[in-house]
Amino acid sequence: MKHPIQRPASRRHNHLASSITHILTGGALLLAGAVASSSAFAQEQATNLDRITVTGSNIPRTNTETPSPVQVVTRQEIDRTGKTTLAEYLQTITADGAGSIPKTFGNGFAGGGAGISLRGLGAGSTLVLLNGRRMATYGLADDGQKVFTDLSTIPLDAVERVEVLKDGASAIYGSDAIAGVVNIILRSDFQGAILRASYGLSGDSDGDTKKATLTAGTGDLASDGWNAFFSLDVGKSDAIKISDRKNRKWIGTGDTRPWGYDATDAQFLGGAYLSGRTNGGVGPNGSVFNNDAPSPHLVALPGCANLSTIPGQSDATAAAQGCLWDPAQQYRDLTPEEKYVNVFGRASFAFGEGGEVYTEIGYSKKETIFSNTPSGVSGGWGYPGGPVNASSGPGATVLYAGHPDNPLPYAARLRYSAWDVGPRVTNNTNEFNRFLVGVKGNWGDWSYDTAYLHSGTDLTNKRTGFLRYSSVLCALGNPNCAGGTWRIGDNASQNSQALYDYISPTISARAKSSLDMFDFTISRSLMDLKGGPLGLAFGTEWRKTSNSLTPQTYTDQGDIIGLGYSAYDGTQNVYAGYVELSAPVLEQLELSAALRYDKYESGEGKATPKLGVKWTPADWIALRGSYAEGFRAPNPAENGDGGLAAFSNARDPVRCAIDPAECTARSVAIITRPNKDLKPEESKSYSVGLVLQPTSSTSLTVDAWQIKRTNEIVQGSTAAAILAGSVLRDSNNIGGVANSGSILAVNTGYVNASSSRVRGIDTDIRQTFDIGPGQLEMDLQWSHILKFERTEGGETVDYAGTHGNCDVTNCIGTPKDKINFGTTWRQGVWSVSGVANYIAKMDNTDKRGGDYQAFYEDGTPVTKISSFTTFDLSGRWNITEAFELNASVANVFDRIAPLDPTTYGGVNYNPMHFSGALGRYFTVGAKYTFK
Repeated sequence: MKHPIQRPASRRHNHLASSITHILTGGALLLAGAVASSSAFAQEQATNLDRITVTGSNIPRTNTETPSPVQVVTRQEIDRTGKTTLAEYLQTITADGAGSIPKTFGNGFAGGGAGISLRGLGAGSTLVLLNGRRMATYGLADDGQKVFTDLSTIPLDAVERVEVLKDGASAIYGSDAIAGVVNIILRSDFQGAILRASYGLSGDSDGDTKKATLTAGTGDLASDGWNAFFSLDVGKSDAIKISDRKNRKWIGTGDTRPWGYDATDAQFLGGAYLSGRTNGGVGPNGSVFNNDAPSPHLVALPGCANLSTIPGQSDATAAAQGCLWDPAQQYRDLTPEEKYVNVFGRASFAFGEGGEVYTEIGYSKKETIFSNTPSGVSGGWGYPGGPVNASSGPGATVLYAGHPDNPLPYAARLRYSAWDVGPRVTNNTNEFNRFLVGVKGNWGDWSYDTAYLHSGTDLTNKRTGFLRYSSVLCALGNPNCAGGTWRIGDNASQNSQALYDYISPTISARAKSSLDMFDFTISRSLMDLKGGPLGLAFGTEWRKTSNSLTPQTYTDQGDIIGLGYSAYDGTQNVYAGYVELSAPVLEQLELSAALRYDKYESGEGKATPKLGVKWTPADWIALRGSYAEGFRAPNPAENGDGGLAAFSNARDPVRCAIDPAECTARSVAIITRPNKDLKPEESKSYSVGLVLQPTSSTSLTVDAWQIKRTNEIVQGSTAAAILAGSVLRDSNNIGGVANSGSILAVNTGYVNASSSRVRGIDTDIRQTFDIGPGQLEMDLQWSHILKFERTEGGETVDYAGTHGNCDVTNCIGTPKDKINFGTTWRQGVWSVSGVANYIAKMDNTDKRGGDYQAFYEDGTPVTKISSFTTFDLSGRWNITEAFELNASVANVFDRIAPLDPTTYGGVNYNPMHFSGALGRYFTVGAKYTFK
C-alpha cells in the first residue's frame, strides 16, 4: 500500500558547519580590514581588461576589446562563490533574468534541466555553445514550448572560462542568439592531473552533496605533436523537503495565515472552501456537493482532525471553512534528489605548419527525482480532443449512491486529495552525448577550421502517484467496478495495494533530441590599414536538428487527472553562409561588419547583418557601439506535430465583476495547439558602450543596450481568450448569473502575436590593490533594466520592476536591478573571497500600473516583494604546491527569502531567492595536483 512520504526536519549538530564558520569568519574580518585600509595603500599594478573577444567573431585579433560587450567569467570567479555546478553559477550573473530554468523547479515541464535566460527573453532565445559550437537541446521543452540547452551536462572542472556575449549574434551563429550567447570554453593542451573532491551540507544538516572530479592530460602539442586529456565528474545531492524548513517561517509551510493572508488566498494551503462553499475543499478528508435547493454547497466528510497537520482542525471547522491542511509541507521537495556523471575528452594532433586535427567526446547521465503534493480527484485539464471537466457536468468525479463514504442519498460530486495514494513523484533520467572531429590550419595566406559534430539526448520521464481518470471514475462511482471500491479519508486504510495499482499506474514519456552539423570557416588578412590588418572571414554551415516527445501515458486520451498534455515531433534542416569583415581603418577607429543567410528546408530564409564600431581617442578610453539583427525559428514544439495542455494562474473578470472576493488569480488549464504557419521571431539590438582604464589596475565598462523582438511566438493571450469566452467553466455560477462558473480550462494556440522591447544598462568595474604583502581584488557587475515592454493586441505594457510577465517560467518577475560585488584577498598561500548578491524589490503587480496579484485577509493588497541580499564567503589554503584545501559558506548570514505569494515556482518564495529558502550552506573540498 502506498503511504505519504514524510521526513521530519533533521536537527543533527553540525560540527562541520561550526568549523567552517570559525575559520572563514576570521578570513572575512581580515578581508574587511583590507578593504577599509585600501585607500591608504593603493598602488598601481599592471593588469589586462578582463574581457576577450573570441565569442562573436570568426576573425583572430590581438586587440581584446571589440565593439560588442563580452563578459568573461574565469575559473577563479566561479570557484570563489562555492558553486559546484556551472548552471548554479550562471544563474547568478546579473544578465540572467525571467525565463531562467533552475533545477529546483522539479514539477515543471522541463524538470531536471537547467537553462539560462539572458535579458529575461527566455532560455530559447539564449544560444549556448561549447567551445564555439552548438549542443543538442534538452529533451523536454520549457513550458512545453521553448527548447533550450541544459547547462548541467558540462563537467565544471573541464571549464577554462565562460564568455557571455551580451548583444545579438545571429549574424555569426544563426537562430536562437537574439538575447546573446553563452560560450563555455573548456581546457585545451592540458598536462598533468588534478583530483578534486568536495562535500556540502546545509546549516540544517541536510541536503548533503558529494562530488569528485578527475582531470588528466598528457602530451604537448608544440613539442610532442599531440595532446589528450579527459575530465570525469561524478556527484550526488540528497533531496530536501519543504518540511525540513519548518524553522524558516513561510518557507517551510504553505500556510501563510500567520503573516496576514486569508486561507482562500494562500495558494499552497489546501482544503479551503471557495465561492461561498461552492468550490474548493480539496482536503484529505474529502467533501461532496449537496445539490439540494435553495443553497447547494460542499459538505465535509469526517476525519479532518486525524488527517490534517494544522492545529485546531475539527469536523465543525471543516464544515464551515473546509479541512485546512498543508500538503506542500508534507510531501513536496524543496530541492530534488540528483545523481550524475559527466565525462569530457579532447585530443589534438599537429601536422605540417600549424595544422591540427582535433576531436572531442562528451557524455553525461543524470537522474533527478522530485516529490510533489498528492493528486486531486477532480478539476479541469486538456488533451488534443479538448478540455476535460471532472468537477461538474457528465464527467464529474462522483461517489455513487450507497458508497460507504457518501452521506448523501444520491451520487454526489467529490472533492478529495488522494493523500493515501501518496505524493506525485517525477523521475527524469537524461543521457547526453557529443562527438566532434575537426581540422584546422593554414593554407597559404588563409586560415581554415572545419568540423563535423553530432550531439544527442535521450530522456526517460517516469511518474508515480498520478491518478488515471477512468479508473477513478470507476472505483468511486461504480459499485460494480472491476478494480474494487476506493475508500477515502479516514477509511483509506481499508484499501488494497491492488486497488492503488489500478487507479494509479506508473506512467512514462520519452524525449529525444539530436543535432548534426558540418561547418567550414576560412579567414585571412587582406591588407594593412593604418590601425592594423584588414581581416576577412567566410563560412558555411549545414545543420540538422530534431526534437520529439511522446506524450505521457494516457494523456493523449485526457485520462490522467490534472496532468497537462505535451507532445511534439519535428526536424529542421538549415543551410547557411556568412561573411565577416574587421577593418581598423585608423589607429583610433575600428569598423566591423558581418552578414549571414540561413535557408530552412521548409522554404523560409533569413538574412541577418551586424555592424560595429570602436573609437579609441586615447589608450585609456574607448567608445563602442553595435547594431545587430537576429531571429529565432519556430521549433517542433511550436509548429510540429503535437500540442500542449498546461496550468497557469489567471484572473476571471466575469466572476470578479460579480464578487470582489473572486478577483484573485487562480489556477486554470491552458490548452495550446501548434501552428504550422508560424513565422520566425525577429529582433533588432543596439548597444553603446564606454570602456575606461584610467590606471593599469582599474577598468570600467558601461554599456547601454536595447533589444526589440517582433513576431514573438507565444500562446494566444489567456486574458483575451477569457474575454472571448473560449473557456470551459464549472457549474458553480455566482448569484444565478449564467456562465459565471469557475474557469477550468482556456483554449489557445501558438501565434506570432506580440513584440517586446527590453532596454537597460550594464556596468562592470574592476580594481586591484597591492596592500603590504598581499593583494586585494574587487569587482562589481550591475545590470539595470530601464524598460521591459510587451505589445500585444495593440496594448503595450511594461513589466520592469513588477511581478510580470507570468507567462514565462515560474512567474519570477522582472526586478530592475541585480548587482554582484566580489572581493578577494590573496596573501601567500592563503586567499579569502566574499561575494554579495543583490536583487531589487518588485511591485507585486502583473505590470506597471496593473492589478495587484495577492491580498491580505483584510482586503489590502500585497504591494511589493522585498529586495534580497545574500553574502557568500570562501577561502583557500595551499598547504603545498600540490595540495589545496578550500571551504565556502553560501548565504553566510542565513537570510530568509522574502515572502512571495504570487510565484508558483517555489512555495511562498521566489526562485531567484532560492538561497534564502535553502539557508546557510557549507562546502569543504580538497584538490591535489599531480605533476
